Amino acid sequence: MSAATKQETYLPGEDEAQVVQVHDFLKAHEDMGRGRPESRYFLSGGTPNDRVELPAELYRVLRQVAEALQAGLAVSIAPVTKTLTTQQAADLLGVSRPTVIRLLDEKEIPFEKVGNRRRILLRDLLDYRKKRRAAQYAALEATAVDDDEDIDSALNRLRIARRGVAKRRRGNSME
Repeated sequence: MSAATKQETYLPGEDEAQVVQVHDFLKAHEDMGRGRPESRYFLSGGTPNDRVELPAELYRVLRQVAEALQAGLAVSIAPVTKTLTTQQAADLLGVSRPTVIRLLDEKEIPFEKVGNRRRILLRDLLDYRKKRRAAQYAALEATAVDDDEDIDSALNRLRIARRGVAKRRRGNSME
């Protein structure tokens, strides 16, 4: 098994000062530009011409790893294929495999069949997860009560919000 295909966990180590230095460097540059800086980042070797630009994806990974290690957390890197089985999709969503199959059958998540097996593109699964989270946050927002709202109107609004959630769960609407 090559390093690219195995899961690995990294613990904060004795080089904590270097991790803090990397974290602070990345954070300072982000703070100056409010987000990922326009300037480019490079990995460099021992000579001036021995360098390569970091793509945006690797920059984000490096930033997240540095932040976690600096906070004293362990970091696991687990390569994932671009096409997932229903069990892998269930694990990623934190639901059961039968739930994923139901979502596929209800056409909530696109998939393709290879023989008698369902295959889900990682991109499609991540899109579904993003939409699901947005719907969950919207439902939470709908249940928020203002301090100056009277109790009867707040309870009525909460009943309506609960009915809307129940209706969506029954599959009548995916809004």
